[in-house]
Amino acid sequence: MNKLKKRIIIALLILVILTPIGIFLPMAFDAGDAWGEWSADTVEQMIGYVPEGLQKYSDSYKAPLPDYTLNAEDSSVGHQSFYYILSGLIGAALTLGVTWLISKLIIRK
Repeated sequence: MNKLKKRIIIALLILVILTPIGIFLPMAFDAGDAWGEWSADTVEQMIGYVPEGLQKYSDSYKAPLPDYTLNAEDSSVGHQSFYYILSGLIGAALTLGVTWLISKLIIRK
């Protein structure tokens, strides 16, 4: 594995490990949800209305790990951190896999 690949993988792993910051910062500042992870109801409370596109498409996608947990009753920070990291690993793996596939299709030896 060359140096560039190693650096990219290390950078991605660092980002994956840092993903629980999305849990801790809103808690530390009593900010509610993580930035940008608002439901249509939360947006309406924040700005007074729900934008048309958000209202139209908000129910069209359901996350594989809603609220970053497999068990909705257990909302402990430790478990949420684990599922944040798991989500980061899955996202990084999918990104690497798709990027690798596209590069193989575009650049043929």
